[in-house]
Amino acid sequence: MENNLHNNYLFKALDAYPYELEETLDSLNYALSYNPKDAQSLCLMGRVYAEQLKDYETAKQYFAEAVAHGMDLPKTYPFYIQTLLWNDDYHEADKLIAFALTIKGIDKALMQLLKGVLLEKQGAYKLAIKSYKNANKTATNNCFIDYVNNEISRVKKKIEPKKKKVKKSKKKKK
Repeated sequence: MENNLHNNYLFKALDAYPYELEETLDSLNYALSYNPKDAQSLCLMGRVYAEQLKDYETAKQYFAEAVAHGMDLPKTYPFYIQTLLWNDDYHEADKLIAFALTIKGIDKALMQLLKGVLLEKQGAYKLAIKSYKNANKTATNNCFIDYVNNEISRVKKKIEPKKKKVKKSKKKKK
């Protein structure tokens, strides 16, 4: 019976998020009171703290607990990694991406995309482009591929201005 109540509250929370935050939190608190180790409930609570409240440290605690109780739940990793990126925890994000790529059922294209974002934030633009291209290789969705292609062209624009400045300075010397 407790499991049914837990699931009902979890479904209510999932249905309400992100449009009805008060209902989401109420339902999540009830779900977690029935099962405080449920990875999906913990993941959604982490999302609320990261995406809505911008409290990344608390969100990280919820995500870490979600991973501890459900390491094989692939949907937790992208949200956890994104939170780490928002919080500038690059080393931790890099390790989590590497681990997530070993999880059965994980969206490898999305993990490569997040790896590209991480590398771009660190200023490694060429490696970011390489990671984005790897994301395209494993992608199975045209919208995702279009998004990644836009990311690649955006990052290339970050590299090209440096080359143009070098060319202009050479022309001035002549």
